[in-house]
Amino acid sequence: MSLGVPPPSARGGRLAATLLTSLFVLVVLAAGMTFVGLPYVILSPGPATNVLGQVDGKPVLSVQGAQTYPTQGALDFTTVAFEGGPGRTVTIYDLAEAWWRGDSDTAPESDYFPDDTTADEVQEQNVELMNESQVVAAATALRALGKQVTTHVAIADVPDGSPAAGVLEKGDVLRSVDGIDASDPDAVRGAVREHRPGEKVALVVERDGLEKRLSVTTGDVQGQPVIGVLLRTDYDLPVSVTLNTGQVGGPSAGLMFTLAIYDALTPGSLTGGQRIAGTGTIADGGAVGPISGIRQKMVGAHEAGARWFLSPEQDCADAVGHVPDGMTLLKVTTFDDARTAVEGIAKGDTAGLPRCG
Repeated sequence: MSLGVPPPSARGGRLAATLLTSLFVLVVLAAGMTFVGLPYVILSPGPATNVLGQVDGKPVLSVQGAQTYPTQGALDFTTVAFEGGPGRTVTIYDLAEAWWRGDSDTAPESDYFPDDTTADEVQEQNVELMNESQVVAAATALRALGKQVTTHVAIADVPDGSPAAGVLEKGDVLRSVDGIDASDPDAVRGAVREHRPGEKVALVVERDGLEKRLSVTTGDVQGQPVIGVLLRTDYDLPVSVTLNTGQVGGPSAGLMFTLAIYDALTPGSLTGGQRIAGTGTIADGGAVGPISGIRQKMVGAHEAGARWFLSPEQDCADAVGHVPDGMTLLKVTTFDDARTAVEGIAKGDTAGLPRCG
């Protein structure tokens, strides 16, 4: 009696065919996954660069218009290698590799980039932030040396559709708002907040060397009056400072730039010949701000030979427990804190320096 069961040889052939088919499907799926972009970013250790040294045979730091002095040691600004984001694809294999390396972090792309941001916009913003950090660093170092540095408020950008669109232009220098001197961005914002949404604000600006009197009708953002512009602080520096950072962008090297400029403009070696790395933004007034990727930056600094690392105080919590062996992590909140730390390292007097953790 036949029950419709195939002979053993036939069953074996069909099983082999099924296995081959399944294997083929898996191979196709695996190959396809290498091209599927996932909405994540990967932060990995990047190189550390000595601001007192050279890149491609050219000095990183150049100062004209003031006496400079020989330096020793190194003041390293640190970087993060960034994968993902607009115009860049991160696959499941990239994420797996990052996890396997152990010195990389992953995060949702939305944590770093707003929706609809383009790669060109990211590049442009990073370049602008880097340029701004260099200028603020120079101003901070010069003020620490007792030099006079004057400032003024300028329009950094006028987004399309904002209340000021068609009235104000990028690069306009604000002289006054409703007759109040535009001494700094906070003064400008304070003057605008004296209005109600829908009221006109009287502005005096300088454009192409000419003074213009303009008015902008304030918009309404959650009940608050706004003119819808981005502001920046511009500086009239008594010396010319140039920093050759290659393709590196962003604001997080500001602290190390400031230390290096100060070192170059003062007799002797600030570092005492030591290799010191660090990170942190620098604000007008000398405050040191937080950054991202401090774990990766410490690894890059350690690989470059630094055994001292300056961290913004706000980043200490993220760094503690991940400090490379043989490295000491010092916390700073201002440029003065950082200068004191470097001077202490140079003298071998570090017992009283504040540490993370």
